[in-house]
Amino acid sequence: MNLPKQISDAARGSEPKGEKGRLRVAAIMEAGVQVFTEKGYDAATMTEIAARSGTAIGSLYRFFPSKESLADALLLRYALHVKNGLAEMAQQVSELPLESVADAFVDFMLVLQSQRSFANSLVDARGASADERARFREVMRGGVADILRRAIPGLSPAKAKLMSVVLLHTLKGVVNTANEEPAIRAMLLTEIRELVRIYLASASGRG
Repeated sequence: MNLPKQISDAARGSEPKGEKGRLRVAAIMEAGVQVFTEKGYDAATMTEIAARSGTAIGSLYRFFPSKESLADALLLRYALHVKNGLAEMAQQVSELPLESVADAFVDFMLVLQSQRSFANSLVDARGASADERARFREVMRGGVADILRRAIPGLSPAKAKLMSVVLLHTLKGVVNTANEEPAIRAMLLTEIRELVRIYLASASGRG
């Protein structure tokens, strides 16, 4: 996965040593998510992140030399989560019926829902270029296209790429349901699942 250079060059601080160090870094990153979400990137401070995570400010700067490096590390974590999630799905879909593949796409977007809005806000704050955004978008489309070709034997690369774009636009609807009333949201998600099932079935010739 070719991640944007700004993200892949992130987190130049010390690597955590041992379980205690890894837990400390995890606590810092979770505190970073909380503070960036509540205050916004510009208003967030490393002092508050250190306090929220129960970390001495010197220890925080040892792992993350700047607020920028912490934000980029969080973006890297999100990008790897997307990459690994799509790769895991690709390994499983050949053994699943298309209805289950459709559900897997929706479930994956539900898992990403809160992280996606947070990651987008950090990308905006960090000033990612149009090229970097385009590269990440292509990574997602390529991952989805790979899943589609495994799930639907005989699907051409060109058709899989086109379908990946349609699917990702459709699946954005999952994210947009977040602010709906619970009962309405449940109905909308059911409809989105059905749309994805019908679309996959049509592409496979089973619709």
